[in-house]
Amino acid sequence: MLSQNRFGRFNFGKALLLGGVCTAILTGCNQSAQDDGTTDAATGDAATAMKAVAITAIVEHPALDDVRKGVIDELNEAGFTDGENLTVNFQSAQGNTATAGQIAKQFVADAPDVIVAIATPSAQSVAASTSSIPLVFSAVTDPVAAKLVPKLDGSGTNVTGASDALPYEPQIDLMRQIIPSLKNVGYVYSPGEVNSTIILKNLKEKLTPLGVNVLEAPAQRSNDIAMAARSLEGKVDMIYTSTDNNVVSAYESLYQIAKQSKIPLIASDTSSVERGAVAALGVNYYELGRETGKIVVRILNGEEAGAIPVYTPQALDLYVSPKHAKEEGITLPQAVIDNAKEVIE
Repeated sequence: MLSQNRFGRFNFGKALLLGGVCTAILTGCNQSAQDDGTTDAATGDAATAMKAVAITAIVEHPALDDVRKGVIDELNEAGFTDGENLTVNFQSAQGNTATAGQIAKQFVADAPDVIVAIATPSAQSVAASTSSIPLVFSAVTDPVAAKLVPKLDGSGTNVTGASDALPYEPQIDLMRQIIPSLKNVGYVYSPGEVNSTIILKNLKEKLTPLGVNVLEAPAQRSNDIAMAARSLEGKVDMIYTSTDNNVVSAYESLYQIAKQSKIPLIASDTSSVERGAVAALGVNYYELGRETGKIVVRILNGEEAGAIPVYTPQALDLYVSPKHAKEEGITLPQAVIDNAKEVIE
């Protein structure tokens, strides 16, 4: 309504002034929108909109931390910089699946452009919470068995990602090179983690025909890892560790048992060699993160997640530690040391 003076007549002077102010405000807003880089209807120029990426991991340990760093570095290299044209929100579940579910629900409520879930439990939590927001998983050994995707060559859903699946034959060759008389392999794992139970099944299928037994030592929590390892004392020639998140989180305690019991640790996570393993043949998790980041960039640039195949690494790195081998009662063959990418003393 136009303003009125006290005599009940329209005050056109005030109305004109008000109109001028509104015009100035609208002009300023339009200029501000153009300066911010939003689309101008008159010119059709498109601007780079702010993007949001939410990242969650079931726990923080060197391998999963390397994945996250690789994702962020790849985003930066592609021109997405946190604080400029990108916001990144990272949350760790600290090893708790209930917390992973809460984080997933909060992320879905925030509605970012992409959610990155590192490790199977976090990926499953996010997948259960949304069927529309693009989900890119990483460090998941078998995404089909984990029911994240129906197939690897494009899910047709909102989910894709990068697997850390390893071929078993090179792992077994390494075990037998290090311990030629190998008869019994111990396997410490979390029975509630899908990745770990799949690896146990496959190890048994591969090793049993070779006359090698697999003795399993389940541990529900990180605090149970040392006790599980001690139960294998005197029964196994070595302990094989996968990327089981509880095991990797408690690797130092596992290392102490290995030294005391003279049971060599052989891993599939190369970062475990610095923390006590004799040798590891595995994926470079930083590079896996970079590949995961490439998928995120493709989605931010407009591709559909369900049309992007799951990435599976082809190259494996060998890390060894002669020092840890001596502490755990064996000597590494020189041929194994010579073939290593990294020799950690």
